[in-house]
Amino acid sequence: MKKGLLIVFSGVSGVGKGTILSQLMPMEDLNLAYSISMTTRKPREGEVEGVNYFFVSKKRFLEAVKNGELLEHARFVGNDYGTPKEYVEKMREAGRNVILEIEIRGAKQVLEKCPDALSIYIVPPSIEELERRLRERSSEDEETILKRISKAKQELKDIDFYEHIVCNDDLDKAVEEVRQIILDEMNK
Repeated sequence: MKKGLLIVFSGVSGVGKGTILSQLMPMEDLNLAYSISMTTRKPREGEVEGVNYFFVSKKRFLEAVKNGELLEHARFVGNDYGTPKEYVEKMREAGRNVILEIEIRGAKQVLEKCPDALSIYIVPPSIEELERRLRERSSEDEETILKRISKAKQELKDIDFYEHIVCNDDLDKAVEEVRQIILDEMNK
C-alpha cells in the first residue's frame, strides 16, 4: 500500500480554510484524513472534543511538547496549538492523505521535518474582505479581531515557502483548485 500524503494546509484566520476543508473531506477520491490538533484554546460554539480539536490544559500541552508527542507546535493569539505525531503517522501508513490545518510557524516546522509534504496556503481576495468575514462569524471580541487582522497582514508577507497559493475569492473555484492540487500530487 502506498503511504499517504502529508498535506500542510494554511491560511490567515477567517479566510475560509474550514469551509474549504468541509467540502473536500467527503470527496472519496481524495482519501483524506483530518489531523486533529491539540490546543489550549477554549472551544467555540459547535466545536466538539476529539473532532475539531483535542482541547487540553496548558500543563498537558507542555507535557506533550516535552515528551516529543507533537509534530509541530506554536502559540497563536494567546493559545497553543500542536499536531499529535502518532495520529498523523498511523493515518499515512494506512494510505490516507492527512491534512494538517496549521498556522505558518507550525507549517515551517513540519516542512523542515517532512520536506516531501505538500503545502497549500489560502489567501483572501483582500484584507478588507478578510475583516468582513471575521466580523461576520461573530465568534470573537474586537481586540481579538484586530489582532487577527494585524497577524494576517504580517503572515501574508511570509508565505513564499508554500508550494501552492490559492485565493478564496470564489468558494467553489477555491475548493476545485485545492482538489486538483491534491489529485495531481497523488498521481505522481
